[in-house]
Amino acid sequence: MPEYEVVIGLETHIQLNTKSKIFCGCKADSWGDPPNTNICPVCTGLPGVLPVLNRSVVDKAVFLAAAMHAESISSISYFARKNYFYPDLPKGYQISQYDEPLARGGTLDLPMPDGSSRRVTITKLHIEEDAGKTVYQNGKRLIDFNRCGVPLVEMVTGPDLRSADEAAQYLIRLRQLLRWLGISEGDMEKGQLRCDANVSIRPIGVETLSTKTEIKNLNSIENVRTAIQAEVERQIREIDAGKQIGAWTLNWDEDTGILAKMRSKETEADYRYFREPDLLPIRLDDEWKEEILADLPELPLERRARFIEQYQLPLYDAEILTDERSLSEYFEQAVSAHGGEAKVVSNWLMNDVLRMIRESGLRAGDLQLRPEDLAGIIQLVEEKKITISTGKALLDRVEESGHSPLELVEEEGLSQVSDEETLRSMASEILSANPDQVKTYKGGKTTVIGWFVGQLMQKTRGKANPQMAKMILEELLSENGQKET
Repeated sequence: MPEYEVVIGLETHIQLNTKSKIFCGCKADSWGDPPNTNICPVCTGLPGVLPVLNRSVVDKAVFLAAAMHAESISSISYFARKNYFYPDLPKGYQISQYDEPLARGGTLDLPMPDGSSRRVTITKLHIEEDAGKTVYQNGKRLIDFNRCGVPLVEMVTGPDLRSADEAAQYLIRLRQLLRWLGISEGDMEKGQLRCDANVSIRPIGVETLSTKTEIKNLNSIENVRTAIQAEVERQIREIDAGKQIGAWTLNWDEDTGILAKMRSKETEADYRYFREPDLLPIRLDDEWKEEILADLPELPLERRARFIEQYQLPLYDAEILTDERSLSEYFEQAVSAHGGEAKVVSNWLMNDVLRMIRESGLRAGDLQLRPEDLAGIIQLVEEKKITISTGKALLDRVEESGHSPLELVEEEGLSQVSDEETLRSMASEILSANPDQVKTYKGGKTTVIGWFVGQLMQKTRGKANPQMAKMILEELLSENGQKET
């Protein structure tokens, strides 16, 4: 039985987060709105209307093309009509791009969990309008045109992915990049990022591509992973049984976990492309392009590499801190305000601030706890003005109140108790009140010192200097002579 290599290419459709649709003034983000409430004669294809291009669609698409390291961003590109007949496509055609797209080429590098890297090539990137949505309810087919005309960027990869896990990793990195650039939330469940997977297998060592199938209706990264793996296993069974793979378009049923044939796969000739007569070409001159790209930020993988080199962070820390752009900027601002070791700031961020972010559902830049507040709390702990436990509690107090850490420390009397005389008096009271535990300690069970320290911390409401507390207790316990044996 031969061993097979899996070959996967992905076609992704990305909804851009513009305020209005691509060719009309209707609201683009209609998620959760009643059906057919964000529509007009243009996006529903009524006779006699003319589309007008939304400039910000081009801005965001060029932004993405540059971030994907496109080999060329066209100075002139054209719209085309892609003809096909679905119930949710009111004009009977989709305005897209074909032979002269906005950009060609590009790459996205995928760091893999095993430390390797996979470079995925992009064949082309073009803009187009979205179709509507078909909903099946109670045996009826219902059409919602709200989504018609929402701007899309379509990107097609080369046949570069070699497993379902790699395909999932590509989508994770692409979604991260979209959010990093601020051009789309990339939420697959809301249809903001949609994916069709082209899957084939071939004997290991063979270079020619085999017949591929296309999987549609993949609305989560986990569904992409599961459906591709199911299709790979099906193709292996078919070939091992002496059958041939047909060029089918397959539908993935999430509820049943079953792939079903929808239709034979279309070819480009089936769509009868021709130039869109109602739209002028996009003329992207150097001035416009430079204006767009002036705001292109440092990209996630580049920032991750810099964090490792500049701040001497472990890969694990750098990966987490560059998962989201706002968090990476928060980290750098906190390090700058702290002026000390970056790893200390990283630890506080990953252990405590990320908890606050998850619980609140906010991004780092939206917290009331500013980077300089975090740096101030770390500084108070390092200077032993407050305890670590007080510092951690102070994070939430700052977030709740919006007050600075120093204000809260002064207003609520949170300063660490480091006065030796005060701590010695309290420790003596604790020892006098707990003779059995004193006897246990003097009997050789010195680990009970932790219990005594806890009692002293409780008596000072967590404000005692723990190192000083332990030292004083050990001194008092040894004052009456050697420990009993």
